[in-house]
Amino acid sequence: MTVPFVNGAELMAQALGVPGYPFVVISHPISSATDAELEAKARHTLEQARRLLLTP
Repeated sequence: MTVPFVNGAELMAQALGVPGYPFVVISHPISSATDAELEAKARHTLEQARRLLLTP
């Protein structure tokens, strides 16, 4: 998800009984980003996802 939606996601996680649920955040905006910017965002997001999935 992108930064502007973090608060909503945190509230949703809390409402669903999993406060503090970790998720990956990508910087905003997406629609106006260049291909190079999108690739950089994707690489950064992939690293965040790896940490979430592989950290005990």
